[in-house]
Amino acid sequence: MATVVRVVALMWVDIVAVYAMYVMMAYLTNVWKLGFTRAAAIVNVFWGVVSIQPLPLTYLAETIIGNYWILLLSTFSYSAGLGFLAMSTPTGLGRAMGNCREYKPECISQGQKVLFYTALPLIAFGMSGHMTSWNSFMAEQLVQQENDDGFHLENNEDQQRTFWKFFYGMLVTILFTFVAVFGLPYIKPWSLRFGIPAICTLVSTLLFLSGSCSYKYAKPQGSPLTAVVRVFVAAVLKLFHRIPRDPKELFELHHPQIYVTPHTKSLRCLDKAAIVLPTEPLAEQAKKMWRLCTVTEVEETKAIIRMLPVWTTFILCGVVSAIGFTYFIEQLDHLNHKVGRLKLPSVALLLFFDQAQNQSTKLYSMLANRLARSGKRNLAPPIGITVSMILAILCCITAAKVENRRLAVVQKHGLVEKPDETVPMSMFWLLPQFALLGAFRGIFDYSSICFFVDQSPPTTQRYFRILINAVFGVGILSSVASVYVVGKVSERGGKMNWFQHDLNGSRLDKYYWSLSWLMGVNLLVFIVVAILYRYKESELQEQQAVEFGGMGEGFDENAKCICCFC
Repeated sequence: MATVVRVVALMWVDIVAVYAMYVMMAYLTNVWKLGFTRAAAIVNVFWGVVSIQPLPLTYLAETIIGNYWILLLSTFSYSAGLGFLAMSTPTGLGRAMGNCREYKPECISQGQKVLFYTALPLIAFGMSGHMTSWNSFMAEQLVQQENDDGFHLENNEDQQRTFWKFFYGMLVTILFTFVAVFGLPYIKPWSLRFGIPAICTLVSTLLFLSGSCSYKYAKPQGSPLTAVVRVFVAAVLKLFHRIPRDPKELFELHHPQIYVTPHTKSLRCLDKAAIVLPTEPLAEQAKKMWRLCTVTEVEETKAIIRMLPVWTTFILCGVVSAIGFTYFIEQLDHLNHKVGRLKLPSVALLLFFDQAQNQSTKLYSMLANRLARSGKRNLAPPIGITVSMILAILCCITAAKVENRRLAVVQKHGLVEKPDETVPMSMFWLLPQFALLGAFRGIFDYSSICFFVDQSPPTTQRYFRILINAVFGVGILSSVASVYVVGKVSERGGKMNWFQHDLNGSRLDKYYWSLSWLMGVNLLVFIVVAILYRYKESELQEQQAVEFGGMGEGFDENAKCICCFC
């Protein structure tokens, strides 16, 4: 019971840290008085790094140090990062140094700025480390190792006991989530808003560290990504050798327990990695892993390369997703939050986002099941991705319309020069764009994962969620460049730049329109790429259940997307 509680307690860290970064846009614009585009750039770089880092960290965990050390290092990084973040506020370290204690830019010393910019990468590493190893490490604790043949589950009585331990741990975590998300917004001092997460993180770190002697550890078994690199290295080393006409002359390990992929004629340059040299005995060549690869390894590498054109169309989806936790939040922060006499926190709209995400995932899984029954299983993922991109376009159009109305209200009440004033417009005007963004993320995450699981080699299928997050991370980082480029283009001919220092003086609605047009072009490109893509025979039905949002064999109508708002 104690081991499960210690590991589950690490989820507290993710909850409070996500909240801390959720309000970061408001903190930078209201306290630091940064321009909203600069604040959005800081937040986007943070989330982009968080999304990309799990890929190298997973490789590191699988090849060198294991899940425990990734979790331990990332948890320490969390504690230090959130602690530095709390200290960087004017009433944090400023109180100890005798500086002014008001939430104004002049009350933030140079040392506090250094602490802030040090805290962000530490928190990013903490989040990425938990995303990388929490599930794997928890699985290691729920199994028992008895012999060298591998892991197998404990007996039924132990399984039931472990299940209830995990259930109660998750129940406490859910209650903690509601308290943190709906309680922290009512705390006014920013030092406490960041300080409480820092304290919770320190407690969970100490809890996790106290059980180090009782954890079960699994040695790193290596990563299939190494084989991909080996194929390229071996192909380059044999660049000037001829590929035999008969594919049977290429090297392959014929073993009943080893999955063998049939040879294909595309990307034949990579076949050089499997060329057997006549000048050296085969047994000696087989020992040199970086000079000779099997046909299966070559074909799996080919499969990944063939998917790259499809994956590149996902980058713009990350750009659209980035506006949800930057510009949407900035708009939300300056609208009226009152419903009668009750003032709702900004995170209230996240409930609608989550519901839209979960319900859209269920609807998509029902469609996928119907297509599967009709023998058109391969069509389900491309259709889902297409629908999600259409929802992204509708989200941008809706956001542009709502922002246009908000600007009209701002001009009507003379608030253009008063960016800190609350706009007399209900926060629920933003509900449609949050709901559309949630539906877009729900269907896209589920369908893109199904596409990857269906079309990728068996050895790399556990990387599907990490790769999707990495592609989204590239898109989130690209959103910084897109704002800069669109701003420069908008001021041509002596016109006003669409992005001014504050939201009321900017034309964010035109940026949303630009994204909708770009997303429309991206949709057409994806349709062309999806039509030209050579699909392999679907294997979802034969595979074991994939642990993503409740997805069982094939498609599950009760599936839920577990991707977070980031």
